[in-house]
Amino acid sequence: MSRTVIPAGYQSTLSLYETQEAIALIKKIFQGNLSHALHLKRVSAPLFVDGASGLNDDLSGVERPVSFDMLETGEEAQVVHSLAKWKRMALARYGFAAGEGIYTDMNAIRRDETLDNLHSVYVDQWDWEKVILPEQRTMDTLKDTMQRIVTAICVTLDLLKWQYPQVKTELKREITFVTAQELEDLYPGKTGKERENLFVKEHKTVGILQIGGKLRSGKPHDGRAPDYDDWEMNGDIMFWDDVLDCAMEISSMGVRVSPESLDRQLTLSGHDERRELPFHKALLNGELPPCIGGGIGQSRMCMLLLGKAHIGEVQSSYWDRDTKEACEKAGIVLL
Repeated sequence: MSRTVIPAGYQSTLSLYETQEAIALIKKIFQGNLSHALHLKRVSAPLFVDGASGLNDDLSGVERPVSFDMLETGEEAQVVHSLAKWKRMALARYGFAAGEGIYTDMNAIRRDETLDNLHSVYVDQWDWEKVILPEQRTMDTLKDTMQRIVTAICVTLDLLKWQYPQVKTELKREITFVTAQELEDLYPGKTGKERENLFVKEHKTVGILQIGGKLRSGKPHDGRAPDYDDWEMNGDIMFWDDVLDCAMEISSMGVRVSPESLDRQLTLSGHDERRELPFHKALLNGELPPCIGGGIGQSRMCMLLLGKAHIGEVQSSYWDRDTKEACEKAGIVLL
């Protein structure tokens, strides 16, 4: 059964090829805005990593990576879920100083992802990472960075609408911050997703903070791997999507774990065995710089800015037969 929701009366404001041109424009403009806002330089990044290195992102801890054995070496490689850990290693290897950072195109395959309007097996992000000073590992640093990203997105929308005036998307430029615990207190008895929708519908542009650790209910707001973000200083950027009438997450990011917070979060999450992996050893030994970083969904952003109803309208991926039939019936063109 298809999980695709067709909004009543939905019709794309752009033709198929206008959509393709607009996607290229968004990506060109936003990359420049992001690099200027956060002082980042573009680098190349891997599609897959050594499965034994500990570099792959474990996401919420249950997703299975796509892996394959290499004929030449017999070793296992894993297609990345994201580049959260690889970027930090790269900054150390490249010798970047505090205040400097990198961004890259990240392409991933998430085989266990649900297929619906917002989710695809294929994931494309701008992954970015920046070296900070130890004293900058603060909530103020996180909030300032999240606002800079929101501003870069809104400026991109301004220029897009100048080129395509038929695009009617409106975004609130100022971000409203709320912690995961505050959300639970505001909406007791609701699920994490229900809380997000209620709060984001009211405030439009939201930064949900401190995701990963258990709340007073005994459950986390959402899953977050223990070995890249500090659960006390991380967050998701969410916008209200008027087309789908729901909250849309555009970015997941955070101040990265210190040796102390990594030690604590590995124990809390029951993943002490990771201490022996190369990445985790280097971090626990203080060999990696303090960082802030995250990922920003490319297709999600294009979908939001262009007012699209399905992520398949802005990326070429795999869709089940029911989804394709539902979209074809509604006149939604999947790339």
